[in-house]
Amino acid sequence: MVVHSLRLQDLIEEIRGAKTQAQEREVIQKECAQIRASFRDGDPLQRHRQLAKLLYVHMLGYPAHFGQMECLKLIASPRFTDKRVGYLGAMLLLDERHDSHLLITNSIKNDLSQGNQPVQGLALCTLSTMGSAEMCRDLAPEVEKLLLQPSPYVRKKAILTAVHMIRKDPELSGIFLPPCTKLLRERHHGIQLGTVTLITELCERNPAALRHFRKVVPQLVQILRTLVTTGYSTEHSISGVSDPFLQVQILRLLRILGRNHEESSETMNDLLAQVATNTDTSRNAGNAVLLETVLTIMAIHSAAGLRVLAVNILGRFLLNNDKNIRYVALTSLLQLVQSDHSAVQRHRSTVVECLQETDASLSRRALELSLALVNSSNVRAMMQELQAFLESCPPDLRADCASGILLAAERFAPSKRWHIDTILHVLTTAGAHVRDDAVANLTQLIGEAEELHTYSMRRLYSALAEDISQQPLVQVAAWCIGEYGDLLLEGNCEETEPFQVEEEDVLALLEKVLQSHMSLPATRGYAITALMKLSTRLRGDNNRIRQVVSIYGSCVDLELQQRAVEYNTLFQKYDHMRAAILEKMPLVERGDPHVKEGGKEKQTEAQPLEVTAPAPTEPQATKLLDLLDLLGDTSEPLSSGHAQHLPPQTPSPGEALIHLLDLPCTPPPPAPIPSVRVFEREGLQLDLSFMRPLETPALLLVTATTTNSSKEDVTHFVCQAAVPKSFQLQLQAPSGNTIPAQGGLPITQVFRILNPNQAPLRLKLRLTYNHSGQPVQEIFEVDNLPVETWQ
Repeated sequence: MVVHSLRLQDLIEEIRGAKTQAQEREVIQKECAQIRASFRDGDPLQRHRQLAKLLYVHMLGYPAHFGQMECLKLIASPRFTDKRVGYLGAMLLLDERHDSHLLITNSIKNDLSQGNQPVQGLALCTLSTMGSAEMCRDLAPEVEKLLLQPSPYVRKKAILTAVHMIRKDPELSGIFLPPCTKLLRERHHGIQLGTVTLITELCERNPAALRHFRKVVPQLVQILRTLVTTGYSTEHSISGVSDPFLQVQILRLLRILGRNHEESSETMNDLLAQVATNTDTSRNAGNAVLLETVLTIMAIHSAAGLRVLAVNILGRFLLNNDKNIRYVALTSLLQLVQSDHSAVQRHRSTVVECLQETDASLSRRALELSLALVNSSNVRAMMQELQAFLESCPPDLRADCASGILLAAERFAPSKRWHIDTILHVLTTAGAHVRDDAVANLTQLIGEAEELHTYSMRRLYSALAEDISQQPLVQVAAWCIGEYGDLLLEGNCEETEPFQVEEEDVLALLEKVLQSHMSLPATRGYAITALMKLSTRLRGDNNRIRQVVSIYGSCVDLELQQRAVEYNTLFQKYDHMRAAILEKMPLVERGDPHVKEGGKEKQTEAQPLEVTAPAPTEPQATKLLDLLDLLGDTSEPLSSGHAQHLPPQTPSPGEALIHLLDLPCTPPPPAPIPSVRVFEREGLQLDLSFMRPLETPALLLVTATTTNSSKEDVTHFVCQAAVPKSFQLQLQAPSGNTIPAQGGLPITQVFRILNPNQAPLRLKLRLTYNHSGQPVQEIFEVDNLPVETWQ
């Protein structure tokens, strides 16, 4: 019995006419019941109509799995109307996660073998949509035969199916390699576009194919030159640009073929210059072609003039009204700033203007590029622009902007006074957003600049009197008041506006910091220690200081209470020692945390062992900060009220004996530190080996060695690391970014980690790479390192 149900058009009208979701579900449930009944009756004339309605129900998000077997029946039918709906149903309802999709393999093979072009097209579309690796291996010979069919309709679909097959199983590359050269000679637009896509896929997955297709670079250059000069096919012209999709795809393929190959690069240099100068930039299609041209120029061995032309094109993109084009330009310039710094510098003013963009993504990219453009010649002008941006930038950008300004000032500061003023401005404007080490760095900088003690003291006192909400600023000011508070009372500084400070004013300001609800426990620790130090630096009576210190002897904060009790004891029992104990803090050398005894070490030997290596370039520093933000804050909080300096390391008994006897000998080398395997997945292994130089025990050299035992190359490999902020980390450049398959040459990268406090070492690693055509990202923590790495 045939179940009479709604036609597809009537079903669509009834579903759209439902006023509530409950009514819609009722209509669909009723119709699905009738569709099931029709399938059970097995009427072949109604099967494709019922499946068409079921596919519409599936598109609305309702279950339709019971129609899978009906798809197989329709595909096996000799009628084209049945095959059309059956193949459409297979593409929507079947996938490689279920074994049922393998049942249509034989039907697809039969349809590919017959000469009916529409049926062959349906089979190829289905295979390229849901074909699994097993199906691709079984049907690859049939698809190879269709690549050379006379019909362009079948050939272009067969080419796209071959692309899908290579992505599913790269071992099939050898089957589709020979026909590509012949297909590239075709004049049909669709066939050429598909062939270039197929060659690109082959070159990305097979090094042998990459070497093979470098021979066709002149042919690709000729095709692209024809497109640019005379036009290839008017029916594919978009906004006056001839075949922009084909142009973009050819440029991408040329970028792959010309990378690290000078001969191929020379062949395409003239063409790239021609494309860059003749392409219309008034339409989006032309801008897309120009962007791919720029990326190709920068990826190959191009001439210096051509690279400058590419950067100038990106500079023009910055003036475009389209936000997307401006974002692409900023991102591309940020990638080029290291290799072509001087060319990018010409567009500095335009980049700075982009800081005022209302779009958050644009302003963030402009900030990253602006920081990367800072150098010793433009640091004053760039810092003014960045400080102005810091005052008005969105809250989510303040941390990145403040950190970038501090890093750039530390690297390119023209003078110590300018450096101090810059850090003070950042602390005053965005003190809550600076990194934890900003306080220690500024106190160290002020301590080293003895001639600027009075100037710094008065600047900090004025800033603290105006605002006590910025905690890093308050901590630095309290530390300096404790160390150099006597300079406030000695008279005016010529470099600042004159003002008179009384002892009572200084004490009242520190008491205000102690009593403020905005002060953190660490800030109160700085303030109470500053008060205690002022007891030896001020000439007045210390009773007020004693009273304040005694009050905090019963504070609920354990750290603050312990300080107050110890300071009270110092007043009561050891007052004769108070002046000596509260002397000014001695300066610690930045370059080496160890105290050199006897001056025996030669300066030439000490220089290579400096802990603070030259600061990395800004993009590297920005990447490290982004990684720390990504992995979470693993820093350890300061437990002291004063800035944390690296303490001198106590020499071992062996070293003390050597210094005592003054013998020209060295202690025996330490035992080797065992290596650790920290990552293993699908044939990719990452091993860490360790070495600690005898001359600098606090420095650990970690060598990360990455090997690949799988059958596929690992490309675009990047390893990034983060450590707690009590450590200092420097990542050196890796030996490469591609790891050949089956035990090829590994990638090595060295991490320099300074651990002055000998704290247990923890690492967080982020690995990003491409393997088997899929992007992979792994983030994990390494906490099982040998104790020899930090003890």
